[in-house]
Amino acid sequence: MGQVQGRPRSYGLWIALAIVVVIILAIGGTYNSLVTLDQAVQAQWAQVENQYQRRADLVPNLVATVKGVANFEKSTYIAVTQARASVGQLSPQVLQNAANDPNAMAQFQQAQDKLGSALSRLLVTVENYPDLKANENFLTLQSQLEGTENRISVERRRYNELAQAFNTKRNTFPTAMIAGIFGSRFNTKAYFQAQPGAQNAPKVNFP
Repeated sequence: MGQVQGRPRSYGLWIALAIVVVIILAIGGTYNSLVTLDQAVQAQWAQVENQYQRRADLVPNLVATVKGVANFEKSTYIAVTQARASVGQLSPQVLQNAANDPNAMAQFQQAQDKLGSALSRLLVTVENYPDLKANENFLTLQSQLEGTENRISVERRRYNELAQAFNTKRNTFPTAMIAGIFGSRFNTKAYFQAQPGAQNAPKVNFP
């Protein structure tokens, strides 16, 4: 009789243990999938940074080249130099947190877009200086810069795609509940936004 009464209690214990195991496995599987997606985003963010740094590294030689041309508009290359300095002044915290913090991403993108706009104006201004357009060193730098801009566009697009994949997974049920257990470990990823007026070619008025 006592043995019969013990079975329901035993079954109840096993059922409770099974439920606990299922919950642990669900949390563990979700955590691992979020870690995998997060690492993919972070790796792609590094590629974005690499291309932006490549562009920044081209600026000193580009500015030095245009400064050597007689009567080249001083304000144009000064704007590039100042924008390059702003990029260099981005704090390590901004660079490190940009993918996970919309405010940091906005600061990063604002500085980079400012440099991009300054460079675009410089390249348009060059059209007014035939000697510079025939300068072999400048043509090489221009080609490298244009190639880098293309790579930046590609890497940004890939980053946004991976960020979207992470955010979709992170914000769906029940993953959102599980992610919440880990606090800021799995914050929603920030996106790159198109620069206002990016679809329009820059306009320069010559005197």
